[in-house]
Amino acid sequence: MRLLIVEDDPLIARSLEQALGPLGNTVETFSRLSEARAALAHGHFDLVVLDLGLPDGNGLTLLAELRERSDTTPVLILTARDGVDERVRGLDLGADDYLAKPFSLAELEARVRALLRRSQQRTDNRLQFGPLCFDPASGTATLHGEPLALPRRELGLLEGLLLHAGRIAPRELLVDRLFGFGDVGPNALEVYISRLRKRLQGSGLRIRTLRGLGYRLEDDST
Repeated sequence: MRLLIVEDDPLIARSLEQALGPLGNTVETFSRLSEARAALAHGHFDLVVLDLGLPDGNGLTLLAELRERSDTTPVLILTARDGVDERVRGLDLGADDYLAKPFSLAELEARVRALLRRSQQRTDNRLQFGPLCFDPASGTATLHGEPLALPRRELGLLEGLLLHAGRIAPRELLVDRLFGFGDVGPNALEVYISRLRKRLQGSGLRIRTLRGLGYRLEDDST
């Protein structure tokens, strides 16, 4: 998943990144509204973790902007424990959940997983296609029931393909998921596609290239 964290406290931001990043997520962290706006304009995110008290304004402004343009990206608000009025206003503006500071990282991770499941209309955390399964909660993948050890970016690519299994996963979306905000080489994605193809050899699954569109994970056994 590609997650956007908007938090101006360096310690909290680092803790969030360390908690959410190792599970195959690409995590973008910014401390200002202006930076978050630029990131959202640049590409797609699967979830936004949004602090309210930011150096250049209130995070609710960004939430309102998202909902006004019919952007349904799940938003989890971080707020001070006594900020009841802001929590109510945030939910009224379209926030999907909130968490009061100080909070447990375990609870944050669970709420993030629940929001992602809901947005993708899944009943549990696992993504499965044929013999391939990925569990975002544990960051583990299996193929024919056997562990499939993958580095972080290959896990992110696998998740992106599984989210679109049997359909086209747009190239731009996969690039954003793997590399985040910034320029990457023209062949960077293809390098990881090639590595993942080798790991899937003999499984009955293949990654088809659709020129100018993206990639599709297919099950040849069906």
